[in-house]
Amino acid sequence: MSAPVLKTLQVGGLAMQVAEQGSGPLVLLCHGFPELWLSWRHQLAALAAAGWRAVAPDMRGYGGTAAPAAIEQYTLLHLVGDMVGLVQALGEQQAVIVGHDWGAPVAWNAALLRPDVFRAVAGMSVPFAPPSPVELLAALRAQGIHDFYMQYFQEPGVAEAELERDAAATIRLVHFNGSGDGPERASFGRLAPGAGFLGQMVEPAALPAWLPAADIAAYAAEFRRTGFRGALNWYRNFGRNCELLAPWRGAVVRQPSLFIAGSRDGVLKFPASRGQIDNFGKTLPGLRGCHLLEGAGHWVQRERAAEVSELLLSFLSGL
Repeated sequence: MSAPVLKTLQVGGLAMQVAEQGSGPLVLLCHGFPELWLSWRHQLAALAAAGWRAVAPDMRGYGGTAAPAAIEQYTLLHLVGDMVGLVQALGEQQAVIVGHDWGAPVAWNAALLRPDVFRAVAGMSVPFAPPSPVELLAALRAQGIHDFYMQYFQEPGVAEAELERDAAATIRLVHFNGSGDGPERASFGRLAPGAGFLGQMVEPAALPAWLPAADIAAYAAEFRRTGFRGALNWYRNFGRNCELLAPWRGAVVRQPSLFIAGSRDGVLKFPASRGQIDNFGKTLPGLRGCHLLEGAGHWVQRERAAEVSELLLSFLSGL
């Protein structure tokens, strides 16, 4: 099996780097924070070997893809638009779309907004919920919460300064502490008083097998070059997303769908997550499977690479 081919495409005026492997029906793989196309390398190989054209972009603001300066250029409409444009730039009319972490809301909303383009969808870590009139940051404030990491990410320059101080340490700490190999925490995402995002994270005694030093070096080299601003700007559009997605409030995804997460993923500890999963019968009427992989953490497609690839291929083969 040949390695993924890296190429840069013009997608709606945005220069986008993508990794492509295999030929056949198109599957897009959307990464999250703080990641790159590299997060999907195991699935790229598995899908290509099974007769699929697997394409994993560096998402807007990341890696080899352009990072517009303006914060308002990172709304979900921009991000979904990028994926629609990528399908067209690849010479296709339809695709299956898969997303992890922040890539999951992109995938879910791509399926919601453009069912003619995205014929099936798989989300990992972040459950689907129809657009809501309640904006996330406002909901946190209403609950008296002011120390959640997404709130800390709001002020431009603050999180950038912390995360860019040592890109390799940031990647290592975030990935280990968010994984099933990291320490168990009662709550996820709450910051200690006066501490930044990395403040309560612990160094691994040894790197887990799924997180080799070479991977950390590859991620760190890219974030050292680009900085974290583009990635953090995704978090700075909750209010805009709430307004822009108002026409789709309460809408459901009817295409075939799949959800995968690790049982130890901190996202499942978010107050709304369990209710969103319990509501899949209504919000995802085409659901073909909901899988919580025991002992896995947030980086499920790497921590359980073979199992995730197998679940994806089973889902795809049933379309």
